[in-house]
Amino acid sequence: MTATNSINQPDLDVVAELAAQLRVDSVRSSTSAGSGHPSSSMSAADVLAVLLARHLHYDWDQPDHPANDHLIFSKGHASPLIYSVFKAAGVIDDEELMTGYRRFGQRLQGHPTPILPWVDVATGSLGQGLPDGVGVALAGKYLDRADYTVWVLCGDGEMAEGSMWEALDKASYYKLNNLVAIVDVNRLGQRGETDLGWNLDSYAARAEAFGARVGVIDGHDLTGIDEALATVRDADRPVVILARTVKGKGFSEIENSPDWHGKPLPADLAERAITELGGERHLTVRGPLPDGRSTETVEVPAGDATLPTTTEPVSAERPSWNVGDKVATRKAYGDALVAVGNGNDKVVALDGEVSNSTYAVEFAHAFPDRYFEMFIAEQQLVAAATGLAVRGYIPFASTFAAFLSRAYDFIRMGAISGVDLRLVGSHSGIEIGADGPSQMALEDLAMMRAVHGSTVLYPSDAASTAVLVEAMVATTGISYLRTTRGAYPVLYRADEQFPIGGSKTLRGSDHDDVTLIGAGVTVHEALTAADELAADGITARVIDAYSIKPIDTAALTAAAEATGGRIVIAEDHHPEGGLGSAIVDALTATATPPLSITHLAVRDMPGSGSGKELLDWAGIDHTAMANAARAAIGK
Repeated sequence: MTATNSINQPDLDVVAELAAQLRVDSVRSSTSAGSGHPSSSMSAADVLAVLLARHLHYDWDQPDHPANDHLIFSKGHASPLIYSVFKAAGVIDDEELMTGYRRFGQRLQGHPTPILPWVDVATGSLGQGLPDGVGVALAGKYLDRADYTVWVLCGDGEMAEGSMWEALDKASYYKLNNLVAIVDVNRLGQRGETDLGWNLDSYAARAEAFGARVGVIDGHDLTGIDEALATVRDADRPVVILARTVKGKGFSEIENSPDWHGKPLPADLAERAITELGGERHLTVRGPLPDGRSTETVEVPAGDATLPTTTEPVSAERPSWNVGDKVATRKAYGDALVAVGNGNDKVVALDGEVSNSTYAVEFAHAFPDRYFEMFIAEQQLVAAATGLAVRGYIPFASTFAAFLSRAYDFIRMGAISGVDLRLVGSHSGIEIGADGPSQMALEDLAMMRAVHGSTVLYPSDAASTAVLVEAMVATTGISYLRTTRGAYPVLYRADEQFPIGGSKTLRGSDHDDVTLIGAGVTVHEALTAADELAADGITARVIDAYSIKPIDTAALTAAAEATGGRIVIAEDHHPEGGLGSAIVDALTATATPPLSITHLAVRDMPGSGSGKELLDWAGIDHTAMANAARAAIGK
């Protein structure tokens, strides 16, 4: 059977044909590519056929229409299904599906990415689509105030991920009745049965305990699916639909088999599957268009996450301080965030239950309707920021720098999604003192530098922090600002500029003997070291490398040439991947004189103590820098 028709909002008889088409095309595309997940696609084909044809309010010709529903495939490995849906909607053709899937240089990649305009976020790293969907739903309910629904197709295997339950918890807290998670409970994962199998009662009890409205359906009963989807827009809370399905549904030779996960059907088996499913079809089916209705004004729910509006006036001007004032860069971040928030109503802020330490609390007081508390759920913190960015907002997400490591996969996937995220990590390095190593971020610079297209910033004072926060508003990709717990003297006037990719030479002459390079807290140590060296007749150039990625290669090269390649680097970070690595990478890629680099870093496991004691213990304080400089020049 080969059918070619274009139908809008069809009845369930046509939907049955559409479901068969989605299964056939999932088989055809994966077999043609020689890889893929047809069996995981076939289990969810009935649900997607009903959703596409009758409940997804979407203008396929205007994927950026502000009233469109959102469809997120959290089970991104079922990409044959989503691409078959796109074919059925008429936005890709059969030739692209058959010759472009999983091919080099083509846009139908192995897991969906926003290279396609109908895809909001990259998925495939399981446990991320639903958390991202929470961010999109937050935007819809509290910022866009639009009537769209966020539909998320989840796999049952990924329900073992803690991030999925973080998502449901926050969705319930924020009463996201515009969020629908459809769980494809096909029982089978990659190596066998999932932890709950078909125990839908257990899934339901867990989802209900997290505050969701739960429905349990037969995922192959089109009438039951249709009735369940028809009720979600009347919900007063997030909805979870548990669909009991059969992996490989529609082809009896692989149905409910544990042996066909992630395997395309060989050509002869694919031919038998297509025959059993009734042959190829080429229906074009579209559901209802968005109607553009707006919701009534809603308020962020009362509770610990809601902070009172300040009665003090909010300034759009950049905050400023006097040179010599002692100000923590984390405090400067809070002040600067309020300023950029006042100047741009697309700026939003999120925090992980430490806003009184990161100083995001200042934004929360000033703009409570644009602040979202994610509590101690760092994965959801980054995911919510991702979803907000999808909707065109400018998110700043903050927590202790050490705890961002828990969310690293979400950061990595944010880069693949091409979203613009602004992450802020406070309480970095051993400088924080007595709290001990569990709180000390000593890996964060390496972690963030490794993210594709990222920007990594580490200001040394309040003035530079304020300018860099402004710059982050317009910075694309993943940008990261590292802030310091302690208060340090302001080094720069308010009118100083700090371009991303630049640096500041705080001391320098035409007869410098050695270069001292620091970032953040070690800039202050370098200045003290330079004073000590001057007393010995040694002239030191001091560079504030506030932009670690991209780094100021020109200034580094000039310093190396001016000081005979003698360079001392000190960083409050482990030696791998941080400031020292960035400098060495830059200098070894250029034509420089022979280098004599001393790299001071935190090389042992720290404990508790004062910041001063720990900087001395690690050998990254001014005394260590001065001694390294003397050794470098033979004095």
